Amino acid sequence: MTFPVILNFDQSVGEIKHANMIDVTHWQDDIRFGCSEKKFRELARSLQQLLPENHGTVLMGSGDYHHISLLLIERLAEQYSAENPIQVVIFDNHPDNMRYLFGIHCGSWVSYAASLPFVSHVHVLGITSHDIGLSHFWENRWQPLFHKKLTYWSLNVNVSWAQKIGLSHAFRHFATPDDLIASFLSEQYHNTQSVYLSIDKDVLSEDVIHTNWDQGKLQTYHILDTITSIKQRIIGSDITGELSIWQSSNWFKRLLSSLDKQPTISPANLNNWQQEQHQLNLILLKALM
Repeated sequence: MTFPVILNFDQSVGEIKHANMIDVTHWQDDIRFGCSEKKFRELARSLQQLLPENHGTVLMGSGDYHHISLLLIERLAEQYSAENPIQVVIFDNHPDNMRYLFGIHCGSWVSYAASLPFVSHVHVLGITSHDIGLSHFWENRWQPLFHKKLTYWSLNVNVSWAQKIGLSHAFRHFATPDDLIASFLSEQYHNTQSVYLSIDKDVLSEDVIHTNWDQGKLQTYHILDTITSIKQRIIGSDITGELSIWQSSNWFKRLLSSLDKQPTISPANLNNWQQEQHQLNLILLKALM
């Protein structure tokens, strides 16, 4: 049996029985939200030493660390290849495929994952962010979309413009979360490729959970139904989207964070909301076992 791993960047993940807790709090300010390619690779080398060879689901804290998923996926390169590829399935309210000129960012890592030779396709499920709307279209990285390596599965955002430039295959829009998940699972029904699953809980409605980012429309059962359907194919997974309060020492990161309009968290609500997060983590981990 493999046990979960907690990468403790921001002390936001509650205690989980049998989990391997790895203290990486000293990396928090350098890595959180975004970092240089050099710093990212330094962390990769550190994790290579710290992570057990075989482990279960990795919990990483706030969605500000979602780019760490790329490092976890890259570790699969020795087991998979272009001849024996995997799919990456991501639950996220954002595409995480945006341009970032200063290294790698929690909202830019997906294009890197899609470019890996052993990744056949990346699916991002549950996007309601206007990052994929017309006003932000130029910020997206187009190569994986045009090369049919990446698909956005979205709700509540107008993506009709994508058809005009030949990207209707990459921009899937649905009227309801039920329709989105049903369509995805129907398309996956006969697929036998292994899956790496990444869950950012900001994909969930605020009536389910609170996170550090603007949130989507899915309910917990949408994620659980997906896990049940593809469970036999899941070869790795991570969970992010915890709630934590952070003020970077770096003025540039503070500026970028303010531009992204991350919601303000009341310290009075923090403990209760983190307890809700903890209970949801236990539900997700049980489903993934």
